[in-house]
Amino acid sequence: MKYNYLFLLLLTTAISSAQAVRKYSNEFMNIGVDAAALGMSNAVTASTNDVTSGYWNPAGLIGLEDGQVALMHASYFANIAQYDYIAYAKPIDDRSAFGISIIRFGVDDILNTTELIDQNGNIDYNRISLFSAADYGFTFSYARKLQVPGFQYGVNAKVIRRVIGKFANSWGVGFDIGLQFEKNDWQVGLMLRDITTTYNIWNIDEEEFAKIQAAIPGQNQELPESTEITLPKAQLGVAKKFVIRYDYSILAAANLNMRFARTNDIISSDVVSIDPAVGVEFGYIDLVYLRAGVGNFQNISQIDGSDKVGFQPNIGLGFKYKGIEVDYALTDLGDQSAALYSNVFSLKVDLGIFR
Repeated sequence: MKYNYLFLLLLTTAISSAQAVRKYSNEFMNIGVDAAALGMSNAVTASTNDVTSGYWNPAGLIGLEDGQVALMHASYFANIAQYDYIAYAKPIDDRSAFGISIIRFGVDDILNTTELIDQNGNIDYNRISLFSAADYGFTFSYARKLQVPGFQYGVNAKVIRRVIGKFANSWGVGFDIGLQFEKNDWQVGLMLRDITTTYNIWNIDEEEFAKIQAAIPGQNQELPESTEITLPKAQLGVAKKFVIRYDYSILAAANLNMRFARTNDIISSDVVSIDPAVGVEFGYIDLVYLRAGVGNFQNISQIDGSDKVGFQPNIGLGFKYKGIEVDYALTDLGDQSAALYSNVFSLKVDLGIFR
């Protein structure tokens, strides 16, 4: 019972002191989608050009030739949390495109023991119920070519829905802007996330909150703040594709992922913190792809007071045939803080194959 009360405490703490601007908020929107991109450590800001561009850089939706659907499922934290993604995108004309995507990140079947003990002080296991803590992101994307050759831009409007059982829920709204430029086979991309800051407005059930106020003496005595603010972030990327003897290709890409606050990133200051990522994709006749990447470079403090640099390597494999692409990524390899890994599968289908 103590651990279940502690879990509820952590959930309420996640939305406490939220009136202040926070370094980390709505982090489920930063995990990443598409096993192809994850296999390259997310270094795809400049090169993305399919339905998943609605997430990585909406400007890349211009690369679509027909309607396309994407699906992805992944498990995190030893299968405790489930991450699901679905998206659809389609060209509007030869200069513009649109897309819509949905992300769900949730922990289901959590024990609610707030009513385990009845009014007479007796333990009644029949009073235990289950609840879910789930985050949802709905993204609406639009992309258009600019008059300058090689330039294109995209915008995202995001609606955030977060639910912690019957204890609390919130709605949020935010916006992204993306740019891409290509010249002489070089690609450059810029993604500005949450450019106006994203606001989550929380609604907390006071009756349910009252049940856990006395769970730990001195804790949870006041209702958490009701407003959560997400800081802007930026990704700057560059990529180039090399074709070798027509049949073989190599896509090399790099990203600088920036937060405008001091963090544990390898490059950190009070103004901006930068986490670099690099990825490579080897392709054979646009049929088979082998991917690898490394990113998430962090300064990690040791028990003895020293620091070391941690990083996350990823690998992936993909197959594409007649408009159907199946991708796999193995992530969190060698994560020195958790020693966990995740198997990620995704599917993309060009709807033109059904005509």
